[in-house]
Order: sequence, then C-alpha cells, then structure tokens
Amino acid sequence: MELVRVDKLPIKKVVEGLLELQKTGESATLLGIGPMSKNCVQATLELSKEYDFPVMFIASRNQVDMDELGGGYVNGWNQFTFAKAVQEVANDISYDNFYYMCRDHGGPWQRDKERNDHLPLEEAMELGKRSYVADIEAGFDLLMIDPTKDPFEVGKVIPLDTVLKRTVELIEFCENERKARNLPEIGYEVGTEETNGGLTSTETYETFILRLQEELEKRGLPMPTFIVGQTGTLTRKTEQVGTFNFRNAYDLAQMAKKYGVGLKEHNGDYLDDATLLEHIPSQITATNVAPQYGTEETRAYLKLSAVEAKLAKNGLIDDPSRTREVLLTHAIQSERWRKWMVGEQQELTVEEIMADDQLSEEILDIAGHYTFNDDEVKAEIEKLYQNLEKHHIQGQRYVIDHIKRPIRDYVECYNLKGATTRILTKVQQ
Repeated sequence: MELVRVDKLPIKKVVEGLLELQKTGESATLLGIGPMSKNCVQATLELSKEYDFPVMFIASRNQVDMDELGGGYVNGWNQFTFAKAVQEVANDISYDNFYYMCRDHGGPWQRDKERNDHLPLEEAMELGKRSYVADIEAGFDLLMIDPTKDPFEVGKVIPLDTVLKRTVELIEFCENERKARNLPEIGYEVGTEETNGGLTSTETYETFILRLQEELEKRGLPMPTFIVGQTGTLTRKTEQVGTFNFRNAYDLAQMAKKYGVGLKEHNGDYLDDATLLEHIPSQITATNVAPQYGTEETRAYLKLSAVEAKLAKNGLIDDPSRTREVLLTHAIQSERWRKWMVGEQQELTVEEIMADDQLSEEILDIAGHYTFNDDEVKAEIEKLYQNLEKHHIQGQRYVIDHIKRPIRDYVECYNLKGATTRILTKVQQ
C-alpha cells in the first residue's frame, strides 16, 4: 500500500494508531513539550523533522493565555500569537511533520492569580471558559480539561463527583463552541486528581472512565483522547524526586486502552534512561515535560556567559553583557521558584535568597526561564550574542542545540524515530 501524506491527522487518530501499534511493539510514547521559549519551539520542530515524529506543544494558562486575562510569561504570548510563532518557526525550517497545539491545565483557577485571589467558582469557571474559546478559535488541537485545582480545597483531593461534574460541563461547553464555529474535531485530556507525585489507583481510574463515558454518551459528546494517570513521577527544583511505578503505569495503560483512550503521564522531567526505556513496555501513550527544557536554556546562557567572561578577561571583549547577573536578579525577584521548592524553602524571602550565594544559584537554575521575556534580560542576551558573534560563536544556534540534547534522549528511548510514518501506515491500512 502506498503511504499517503496527509495535511495533519487529528490528535485522536494519532493516539488510536499508537494503541494499535502497541500490539506489535512498534508503538511510541508521544512527547508533550512545554513551549518555554521560541528557541525551545525551534529545537523541538527541528528534531521532529529530523527524526520523523509528531510533537505536542503543551501550554499552561500561566504560559500562554488571553491578553485580557493577563497573557502569558512565555514571550507574552496569547493563543493567537503563540500559534503564529510556532507557524513562523515551522516555515523558517521548512517543517514537514505534524505538530499539535495543546492546552495544558485549562479550566478554573489554573492561573496562579485566579487561585491566589480565591475567585468564586462561578467566576473561575467563566474565565476558564473564555480561555478555552480563545484556544478553540486559535486552532488548538487538544484541550486539557482540568478542574482539579480549587483554592477552597487546599491540601485535599477534590471529590470525584465534583471533578466529573465540572469536566463534563467544560467538555460540553467546548464542543458547543467548536461546533458553533464549524471547526474540525479536537481532542480532550482529562484527569481524576491533581498531579502531585502520588499513584492513581486502577479502581479510581476505571470508575472515573466509566462514569465519564456514561455522562458523555448521554450528551452525545466524544470520549477524551487522553486520561491523565499518576505513575509516581514528580518534579521539584531541577530534579525528578518521584519514583516511577512500572506496574501501576502498565495497569493504568491497559485500563485506558479498554476504552480506546491513551494514558497520559505528567511530571516527566529529568527521568533517567532506564525509566525512559520502561515507557514503551508500560504502554504509556504520552508524557509531558516542561520545566526541564527551560532550565536547559538557562544553563546554555550561563555557559555562553562564561565564554564571554573569558574573552573579556583576555582583552577580546571591551564591554561584556550582564546576562548572568540580570538573569539571577530577575529569577529571584520573579518568585515563581516557590512552586518548585520543598518544605520551608517555599517561604523564604527574596532578601534571604539574595544573601545566600548557593541558594541564589539554585534559584537561577530553577526559575531563569520565567524571565526570558523581561526587557532587561532580552537586551543582555542580545548583547551577549553580538559579543560572541564577533568571535565566530553563534550563540543562539548553541542555545537551540543545547535544548535539543535532553529532548533527543526522550526521542530515542520513547521509540519516536519514524513514529509518524508508522502511525500513518497503521491508520491507512
């Protein structure tokens, strides 16, 4: 059979193809990548083109959102400028594979400010819905329906009934909005609890799927493409502090597959190769990775800064940039590092961090990427590039290649090489 190259398969078709390929061992685990910067987008698309695999860009509401709701910290992108930026990179590199625009953690209270302000449920749901409408109009392919954050239930797991009710309401809303605009089908991602490094029991998982299926069928709504399950992974600081549980992951994957749905894993950053290799036999359909790539970009800037400092010390650069200093100051003052810290360190003041050199370096590693869109940071990075280019070092090219290294580890272990061709062959049979 001759392989027909299509414009783009719907994300649900991709997952269906992967579930079929699991029977022959030719499947892959998709990679959902947090679009931490335009450099990260380019690194991802270059690898996708080079190794022939589909990729998902998973943007949280803090990263990318409507201007009216506060925008996003990544390049100040809203849904439309984000989609345009990805398309520009794709055009620049003559990209010829499939990429999918995905909403990660959409829904009520998913912006930090909404949660910190303790917005009432009705207002939080309304803002979540407005954000989804912009996602749909901007052409997003997958929406994560996540009503598991609730400022009034701090430290508690949200009751399953509540999660189910809000999930169905939001899917129905999104489908009505999509159909009203006569837009193509989109996929949905749902989950039973907040991703906190624990394990999802197979009993809870199946109960949720069965009840969700019943409620969706009543309303003529589609089943989700992915259901998130906790496999034990957890990211804190710049480490994987969880413990991947193969047995639990495998059981959840089988449970999801019974209903034609893929198991999605979150908090997949900084996994070692042995754990990555376990993802194919465990039949996890997709993993999300985000802060790791932001940290890798920060580290690339720091390495370039070290080279610039050496050249300045040897009299080759008269006016070195202040990239390292500015990144450090902005990272600490952003206070966005708090969500990744452990225990009492979450409560440290900016002044206490500034006074501790070792802790300051740690914060820079964790939170540097939150500052890439700050004007002063952008100016110093541009100056860094210009200084290095005079001495035949292509700084931005180095940064993109540096980000590609850890992504490539996942591509290799997740059997992603040639995955698009395998999926197309399967769905066209």
